Amino acid sequence: MSTNGKLFVVGFGPGNFEHITKRAVEALQESDFIIGYKTYVELIQGLLTDQTIISTGMTEEVSRAQEAVKQAELGKKVAVISSGDAGVYGMAGLVYEVLIEKGWKEETGVAIEIIPGISAINSCASLLGAPVMHDSCTISLSDHLTPWDLIAKRVEAAAMADFVIALYNPRSGRRTRQIVETQKILLRYRSPETPVGLVKSAYRDRQDIVITNLKDMLNHDIGMLTTVIIGNSSTFLYDDKIITPRGYQRKYTLNSEKQPLKPHQRLQKEAEPWALDQETGSMQEAYTESTGGVGLLTKAPEKKSTSSFEVAMEALTRVKGQTVQQSITPIVQQKIESVFELAVSPGVANKQFTPKQMMTLAEVVGEKGTMEYTPNHKIVLKIPTTDPEVITGKLQSANFLLSPIGDVLTLKACDFCDGEKVESIPYADEIQRVLGGIDMPKELNIGFNGCGMACYSAVMDDIGIVFRKGKFDLFLGAKPVGRTAHPGQPVAEGIEPDQLVELITNIVTEYKQNAHPNERLFKYFKRAKKIQGYLYQDIAPKIKIEPAPCED
Repeated sequence: MSTNGKLFVVGFGPGNFEHITKRAVEALQESDFIIGYKTYVELIQGLLTDQTIISTGMTEEVSRAQEAVKQAELGKKVAVISSGDAGVYGMAGLVYEVLIEKGWKEETGVAIEIIPGISAINSCASLLGAPVMHDSCTISLSDHLTPWDLIAKRVEAAAMADFVIALYNPRSGRRTRQIVETQKILLRYRSPETPVGLVKSAYRDRQDIVITNLKDMLNHDIGMLTTVIIGNSSTFLYDDKIITPRGYQRKYTLNSEKQPLKPHQRLQKEAEPWALDQETGSMQEAYTESTGGVGLLTKAPEKKSTSSFEVAMEALTRVKGQTVQQSITPIVQQKIESVFELAVSPGVANKQFTPKQMMTLAEVVGEKGTMEYTPNHKIVLKIPTTDPEVITGKLQSANFLLSPIGDVLTLKACDFCDGEKVESIPYADEIQRVLGGIDMPKELNIGFNGCGMACYSAVMDDIGIVFRKGKFDLFLGAKPVGRTAHPGQPVAEGIEPDQLVELITNIVTEYKQNAHPNERLFKYFKRAKKIQGYLYQDIAPKIKIEPAPCED
């Protein structure tokens, strides 16, 4: 074999010049021969100069691959073109098969370069919204090279597994039954209302987009240039866009109003009043604030609608005097299982868990959830569930104090000498009631000590409060972790009890409004130079300490 020639197998994307890669253009212009299906050659005609063009019909892929290898072995540079990506129902595999039959080896044979392009599943999805955000598959309905029985098995397997499915080559002039059979298979496992997108000639002059559903998809024009994208059981329509959530499992914590979800956390039904319920197909319509201050979305009462089929079944039952058994279609319904994250404790001052509380924890966490005890006398729960309200109800009935986790305000109080030093407990309870759980630029801990010994190390928290001689001392800006950790700066002594909650609220409000995202309080204090009139003083260690990066 000659090693002077080269094979480019080029995927040029949907067909317009804006979506073809720079490398693909270079390969086309570098080539001596352009070999491809007639329609594809016409699409890239504007990129060609004086290359020799060999174009053939729809079913002549093998002959094109053979001719390309032949010309490359003669020392020519040859571009074999495919729309979309050459490795997805394109020419890449056939070219390799022809080379292998001829004993080709990469070290001694003609050079080959596969140049990727945007496949139809991607280009069409971009026009429909975001339908391919979860596990997906592509299935060609063309039985030109694959037996229909095998294709049908793959369609059924994909339907059972709840894949988002992209159908390539769904119908041609001669081949019409495959798309009909495919719909029948899918309707055994998918809701008739499953969103379906039909995209013809994506990003070309005759582009056509139809958004429909599984039961009505055959009422629209579907041909060889159409890509059919069928959603999974969580796919929904919103403003003429098809959206598939990124997962069935979503992560969130208590109180979405007080603690918005972080970008990396998953959306959940309770925080998405616009989202379709996966069991009813309806939207969430009501939002209520529970007496415990936890925001909960509740579903409006469903309006029962009776179909003509159900009326007929009921009439037939009355005529026969017996129940008519209705066959059940095994529609796949993947419930969206949320990972519900929250912290629980016996109370602000109480640190003692009761046997009932421990039994309740074991019950709600189950085998799949986790419990993690923290130094703050709280237990962090992570529980996979489809019904978080049941979990919060059980925990509250066991007299747990529930708290969100993440970048929120957390009150960390001592045990007040097992509850013997009760004088300051009401003020700790009030701070928890007013400020506990609200969202912050970065996690903010308020340490509360019930006596002047400060044995619970409140001075090592972002805001430290120490009760002493009937009044309160205040510490701000501790750096609680790291080799340069230091306590908070003492900024006030002898604060009157009736002024404490308002003062702490003002400090927290200023920090929340003015701090940068992810900026701890000690960093904000240093940058702002004062908080509520309290001036910053640098009390960090004065000796030089070498920085210690993570994992050092």
